[in-house]
Amino acid sequence: MRRIVLQVLGLALLSQPLAAQTADDVIARYIKTIGGMETIQAAKSLRRTGKFIGGGGFEAKVVQENKRPNLVREEFSLQGMTAINAYDGRAGWKIDPFGGKKDPESLSEDEMHGILLDADFDEPLINYREKGNKVELVGTEQIEGTDVYKLKVSLPNGDVRHYYMDTDSYVPIKMEEKRLIRGSEQEFETTLGDYKAVNGWFMPFSIESGPKGQDKSTVTYEKIEANVPLDDRRFSKPIVATKPASPERN
Repeated sequence: MRRIVLQVLGLALLSQPLAAQTADDVIARYIKTIGGMETIQAAKSLRRTGKFIGGGGFEAKVVQENKRPNLVREEFSLQGMTAINAYDGRAGWKIDPFGGKKDPESLSEDEMHGILLDADFDEPLINYREKGNKVELVGTEQIEGTDVYKLKVSLPNGDVRHYYMDTDSYVPIKMEEKRLIRGSEQEFETTLGDYKAVNGWFMPFSIESGPKGQDKSTVTYEKIEANVPLDDRRFSKPIVATKPASPERN
């Protein structure tokens, strides 16, 4: 994993001692590695297009669109039907044809929890203080033979994430997360890989995720585009025309 990341990013090994690092040092090197703050902030919108492979082996097409500051729209297409989850900066909504519902409706509390995380355009490590996140360097570990820095990120919503950052490339290769869902704590794991440049911003094109200790699903992005034109109305809940009442018969 380390060798692949380094080859993609074209980086030499860094000699700074592990003990000399702080959380801010690691994050600063991470931002520099993936393109720098100026490059990141130059991206005003993102469209990710790829495929989802579920634990049972079924495939679906996925599209995720993000627009600054916090708009997001996610599409999941399978067997001629497309489900949509979206957030317009104020409210979340969905269309769920797989549940037999063709009209838009509001997201549940648990669904809002997830969509707000996806609405973070830059992810929690970038400008973390402005977002109210707390980050601390827990120490160093190994992930499948790769030395990593372990960062603990506490989000304002109560979630806790642990990012495992490659000590050579400084990009996250794994993330563990604890969420409160319906009052109970649940743990999730995410593996990140296949970093490629998108307008100079190196981003993961392969994301494997799922509950800890269970089968994982994989999203492989075939294309990620930056600064695509996205009208704000794409993120707004569609207005459903009401049918006029039938005239009464005498």
